[in-house]
Amino acid sequence: MGFLSSAYSGASSEKSTSLYELLRNSTGWAASSSGKTVTVHTAMKVSTVLACTRVIGEGIAQVPLKLMRKSKDGKLRTPETSHPLYDVLANKANDWQTSFEYRETVAMHAVLCGNHYSFISRSSRGDILELVPLDPGSVTPKRASNWELTYEVRADNGNTKIFPAESIWHVKGPSWNSWMGLDAVQLARESIGLAMAAEEQQGNLQRNGVRSSGTYSVEGKLSPQQHSDLAEWIAANQAGPKNDGKPMVLDRAAKWIPTVMTGIDAQTLETRRFQIEEICREFRVNPIMVGAESKNTTYASAEQMFLAHVVHCLSPWYMRLEQSIDANLLTKEDRENGLYASFIDEGLLRGSLKDKHAMILADIAGRLITQNEGRSLLDMPPDSDPESDKLNHPANIAGAPPKEAKP
Repeated sequence: MGFLSSAYSGASSEKSTSLYELLRNSTGWAASSSGKTVTVHTAMKVSTVLACTRVIGEGIAQVPLKLMRKSKDGKLRTPETSHPLYDVLANKANDWQTSFEYRETVAMHAVLCGNHYSFISRSSRGDILELVPLDPGSVTPKRASNWELTYEVRADNGNTKIFPAESIWHVKGPSWNSWMGLDAVQLARESIGLAMAAEEQQGNLQRNGVRSSGTYSVEGKLSPQQHSDLAEWIAANQAGPKNDGKPMVLDRAAKWIPTVMTGIDAQTLETRRFQIEEICREFRVNPIMVGAESKNTTYASAEQMFLAHVVHCLSPWYMRLEQSIDANLLTKEDRENGLYASFIDEGLLRGSLKDKHAMILADIAGRLITQNEGRSLLDMPPDSDPESDKLNHPANIAGAPPKEAKP
């Protein structure tokens, strides 16, 4: 973090952004048709939005991210642990975040705001030492007439400074103009706003004892003081969940006349269920991944849904981040030497322990891996037999290997 702080020290403040841009960038405010103001922070208070964000963020963070090197002929691929970027991506991104925590933050920014920005801290030789995440609302990308990108970063004290593109790692979500990601929360603000309104309506019903509002009809005319006293008595003795089931005690031949529909008639619960599916559709997350199970879901179909989540939801994010790392964090020389970033997502595709063992045995029998490589997948020590480091010979197909002739 000291590298980012030093960039501000002693530097004159650049021209500050306008008040409109400041509010728009920092809060992302926009009103929906339901009357609810939807921002990133209010949207995350909707359980479905938070669940979708966590499902994608944790799916990106829990998979190992490694810097790999492939040989010239492309046959040999090994982790490049000696490269400075390997430890940053795989273990510790900065002084206070592990690789899991950092990638989870990157994913949350990219999923909700459409953009993530990290300051790239480099050594005097140009090696990347750490990646410092920035609040998306504090960064404003700017494109010059020659299509060169710069980033205006606003500090906590209000000062701003322009950074060149090579100092900022910009991860873009789906983009329309090609240099900024689309704001997912604002695009989905109608669905999120309606979910917020339905949740508030349900909360009001609960607060009022889940009873319909209506009219107390009494004989005679009430004075203003009597009217005020009756309203206070109703609020204190009849409204709220604590008074559920209490009998009404009314005098002066008073009658209770319901005037509005019940919560069931208003289909509040059905609306809330539908909004779960609608928000999941916006974030391209299967509803089963956020706990919204269907009555028609079976064990077999659920397994296929989990697989579809990896293939259709997480895999595009893996590819997006891998290519962004290759293009922006690796040099051209690194890429020419065969370096590339890779998410090892096979752990998500494995089933039970039985299926895992069967898969490893099949890979050994099919000469895809050696016995010791299979043992390493189970975190077991290697076998001392030298034959365990060789590919298995399929005796049932080609016969036993020829023995050396004795003298």
